[in-house]
Amino acid sequence: MKLNLNNTFSEELPSDPIQENSRRQVRNACFSYVTPKKTSKPEMLHVSEEMSQELEFSKEDVQSKNFLHIMTGNKIIDDTKPYAMHYGGHQFGNWAGQLGDGRAINLTEVVYNSKRWAIQLKGAGETPYSRNADGLAVLRSSIREYLCSEAMFHLGVPTTRALSLAITGDHVLRDILYNGNAAYEKGAIVCRVAPSFIRFGNFEILAAHGDHKNLKLLTDYTIKYFYPEINASGKDAYVQFLSEVSKRNLKMVIDWQRVGFVHGVMNTDNMSILGLTIDYGPYGWLEDYDLGWTPNTTDRQFKRYKYGTQPEIVLWNLYQLANALYPLIEEIDPIENVLNEYQEAYKQEYIDMMYTKIGIFTGQEKDHLLINELEELLQLIETDMTIFFRTLASYKKGDHNQGIEIVHRAFYNPKDLKDDIVSRWNAWFVKYNDQLQNEVLSDEQRKEKMNMINPKYVLRNYMAQLAIDDADKGDYSLIDELYQMLKKPYNEQPEYDKWFVKRPDWARNKVGCSMLSCSS
Repeated sequence: MKLNLNNTFSEELPSDPIQENSRRQVRNACFSYVTPKKTSKPEMLHVSEEMSQELEFSKEDVQSKNFLHIMTGNKIIDDTKPYAMHYGGHQFGNWAGQLGDGRAINLTEVVYNSKRWAIQLKGAGETPYSRNADGLAVLRSSIREYLCSEAMFHLGVPTTRALSLAITGDHVLRDILYNGNAAYEKGAIVCRVAPSFIRFGNFEILAAHGDHKNLKLLTDYTIKYFYPEINASGKDAYVQFLSEVSKRNLKMVIDWQRVGFVHGVMNTDNMSILGLTIDYGPYGWLEDYDLGWTPNTTDRQFKRYKYGTQPEIVLWNLYQLANALYPLIEEIDPIENVLNEYQEAYKQEYIDMMYTKIGIFTGQEKDHLLINELEELLQLIETDMTIFFRTLASYKKGDHNQGIEIVHRAFYNPKDLKDDIVSRWNAWFVKYNDQLQNEVLSDEQRKEKMNMINPKYVLRNYMAQLAIDDADKGDYSLIDELYQMLKKPYNEQPEYDKWFVKRPDWARNKVGCSMLSCSS
């Protein structure tokens, strides 16, 4: 197993001079060296074939004991020094100070086919940033992260990736609902991969400490390796950097809204500087279309990170990043211009995205009212988001009376379709049908395009929980079944039709299916 190592982050940025692995406040550094904790009886449960090929691992490599031991913390790759990143962040709107990689350890960087990949273990033990925690992860959260990061990639959503999922043979004590009922669970490690795991919080902590020298070093480093298209210099480069970060994060959140993904904990330390979905904690997928839904038990009262506010939260987080970069820019106007551009771009891109979801692709004037009315209707009674938009593709223009019949299976309780609701739906389908008359695509062509935008299969919360329940009993087959299905989420795949269904009643209020905690 030979990798093309190129450890730029740890070689070009300042390290914490203290070598011991003790909880502490770190200053004047971007990371701390740390060694993964050895595991007692590791077992590899699944490896992403696509991701292993991206890193030039052969089939023999991923089946080897060497690979197993590296990806479970028992062996360090030759000529590397693992480390944990130093960052801070705003959590639920409040500055939390130093956070850092409390249960993530970066192994190395690899370059292959002109792509740079950072390889990181999540759940591999304590770091200086673990605070009062043990730095470990449990199987349930690891399954969710492993499956979801790869599912998001195949949905076309910018995301970190997952290489492998393993159990450690050790048990980890967790209080899943923070209610005093802690229990031991199977320990696990996910190897996750991204071009970089740098977050908004990496910049925030340096600015908070007044460490402008290293703030500049980190920003210059990030531009050099991940924003090479920026050809300006000085303050202009940093303004352009903020602008490009803003655009990438806008693309990410528009995709979240398109597929019904809710991150659940959009703190600034969970925001990738590359505009990637990162840190799959208490995430969830919309079952019924509800702009006010959040999967996070911690956010249940205020719903700061609910589905409908995600684009605004990205903007709020961009403001925090802009504040951190201000010492390098020293001018308010260009920063405000970037943030205003995000607001204007979001309004238009969201409407454009929603129009493509309903199959209107031409350059005709987009009527915001049509989308606003649709969103109201989808929330009148429980309506499954994924099934609604997928079945809407079968609508044939010309007969608006067919509308409710076509999407009927998306309603959780069809008996709730009272006369007034039916009348409102019919009125909407009349307007929708009128808009479709301006489309040049045939019904079949429109359906084909809509089906490449509206997935048939997403990692519904109950599906992940079923895989977790089986894994707890030692049966890992459902992990692979879901993994294989989610590689082609837009394809019909009739062999998986049993998964193209509404959330079952038993999952409505079940822990892990309706609400989740940050416990891992």
